[in-house]
Amino acid sequence: MQRRTFLQSCALAGAALTPAASVCADHHGKAKPARRPNPIAVSTYSYWRYRKDERMPIDRCIDQAAQMGFDAVEVLEVQMTEEHRKSNKYQQELKRKAIAAGLDLCGMSTHQGFVTPDKAKRQANIDRTIASIELAYNLGIPTIRVNTGRWGTSKNFNELMKNRGIEPTLKGYTEDDAFPWVIEAFEKIVPIAEKRGVLMGLENHWGLGLTPEGVLRVVNGVNSPWLQVTLDTGNFLEDPYKRLEMLAPKTVFMQAKTYFGGGVWYTLDLDYTRIAAIMRKVDYRGYVSLEFEGKEDPRTAVPKSLALLRKAFA
Repeated sequence: MQRRTFLQSCALAGAALTPAASVCADHHGKAKPARRPNPIAVSTYSYWRYRKDERMPIDRCIDQAAQMGFDAVEVLEVQMTEEHRKSNKYQQELKRKAIAAGLDLCGMSTHQGFVTPDKAKRQANIDRTIASIELAYNLGIPTIRVNTGRWGTSKNFNELMKNRGIEPTLKGYTEDDAFPWVIEAFEKIVPIAEKRGVLMGLENHWGLGLTPEGVLRVVNGVNSPWLQVTLDTGNFLEDPYKRLEMLAPKTVFMQAKTYFGGGVWYTLDLDYTRIAAIMRKVDYRGYVSLEFEGKEDPRTAVPKSLALLRKAFA
C-alpha cells in the first residue's frame, strides 16, 4: 500500500472510532466538544422524607444510590445522628464507602435561620452553619445548601404549606429589617467557606428565600463567589419556569423534586425537559440532585425519577 493511501485509511478509521462529541460543530462550522450530560445525584432525603421512625442511615442511602445507578449522593445533615456528626471515624467510613461505590458525595443540605431581631440567636445560627461547613469539609463535600430562615410565625410546617409558604412578619418588623440581618450573617460565614473551599448555595426555600428577588437580594448583597444559589425546582408554587430562569445564572447546585404517588404537602407537574433547556441556556453543568417527595415507595419511585432526570438532562 502506498504511504498516502495508508495514511488516508488510518485517518478514516480514526474518524469512525471518534466519539460524536468530538466532531460537533458550532454555528461557525468549527469543531467543538459536545456538552456532557449533567451528573444525577440523589438526596438522602429521598429515602427518608421525615417519616417517623424511618430515618435511614446515610451509609444505607449510599448503598441504595449505588444499586440504583446514581452518580452522586447529597447528604441531608439532620439525617445524621449527633453522634455521627461528631465521629471522624464514621465520616471517613462514609467517604470510603462512596469512593468504593463510584459515587461522589456532592452536596449537603443544612438548616439555619437568620430572620430574627435577636442577635444572640443569629450568632448561634452563624456558629451552627460554620460547624456544617467544617462537617462538609471533613466529608470532602464541596457545596452546602443554606437558607435565610423564616419568621417562625406559623404554628407548624403544615400551616406554612397551607398558606403556600407565606407567613406574616414579626409584629413591629418588616422584610426590609430582616434582609440586613441575613446578609450580615452570611458575610461573617463567607471567610470560613472560602478557607475550607465549601461553596454555599442559598436555596429558594421559604422565608426571605420565597421569591427569586429575595434570594438574589441576599446573594447580591453579600457579593461573594462563595455564596451563590441552590436552585430547588419544587419550591416555586406559582409560575415556576419564569422564576427558575431568574435564578439559573447564579445556580451552582440544583435540587429536582418529583412527586410519584402524589406529594405529601402539594404536587407540582414539572416539565423537566423545559427546565433542562432553561439550565442549558446558562450552560449549567453541575449536579442535578433528586429530592423525591411523593407518597410512592422510594424503591420504585426513586428509580423512575432517575430515569426521568437522565432523559431530560442527557
